[in-house]
Amino acid sequence: MIFLVLSIICSVTVGVLLKLAKRYEINVMQAVTWNYLFAISLSIFFFKPDLSNLNLQVISPIYIYLGVLLPIIFLFQGIAVRQAGLARTDIAQRLSLFLSLCAAYFLFNDHFDRLKYVGLIFGFAAIILTMYRKSSGISSKNSWLYLLLVFAGFGVIDVLFKLVSQITVLPYTTSLFVIFCISFVLSLIYILYLAAIRKTKLQLINFICGCVLGFFNFGNILFYLKAHRAMADNPSVVFASMNMGVIIIGSFIGIILFKEKLSKWNYAGLVLALVAIILITLSKLHAV
Repeated sequence: MIFLVLSIICSVTVGVLLKLAKRYEINVMQAVTWNYLFAISLSIFFFKPDLSNLNLQVISPIYIYLGVLLPIIFLFQGIAVRQAGLARTDIAQRLSLFLSLCAAYFLFNDHFDRLKYVGLIFGFAAIILTMYRKSSGISSKNSWLYLLLVFAGFGVIDVLFKLVSQITVLPYTTSLFVIFCISFVLSLIYILYLAAIRKTKLQLINFICGCVLGFFNFGNILFYLKAHRAMADNPSVVFASMNMGVIIIGSFIGIILFKEKLSKWNYAGLVLALVAIILITLSKLHAV
């Protein structure tokens, strides 16, 4: 259980750091780039990936898709946190599990029972209510779009990681190392382009913040994997607890610490999101 708690804390902390980035004028793109460099270093230390069989022939296109998508969605997540708030962004991110469930049904032939269908209905209702916000200026006008991108992006990422887990040519931890490397190289090329063409300064503070971000981003993945190993007989408990924990704690921090205001419809969406996850969890337990 301690691994699960640590994973939730790391996940919420990533959102908090992205929220603080604007306040302290941190260049998010640079921070995201160095985040992947630090994640690479940590993956070498903790995972000790086997690189002996690594060559271009075993590099799946899925690695490239993830390597490109991860930093892009990271940026969208940062914009969503700043414009829509930490609470709503965390909910949108966690509700992306419903895209994974749809993929499980249509792509992986997963079994759906009545509870899961009802959970999906509650989940999609929660998505609509969570993203609803009365327009009160330019910043909130497009906030729903970035929430939608976070929702769709993390859903696609989750499906791609499921596909990666089915690849047997390389161990999963080695695949993760390769994906981090691709994300870092592409992000580095982009910030060097900005530095050369648009004269954007590469600042030490962005490197430091990126390392801190990478520490918690990698910690989220590391402890999540450890939680699944520690509770191998109850994967649904890990999955649901992670999602509910992030939604509840992220919403609490957003409302209390950052004084974010949620409408009654947003609160209704939060409740429906939790109900949906509980129903899906019960469906999995019932199937077992």
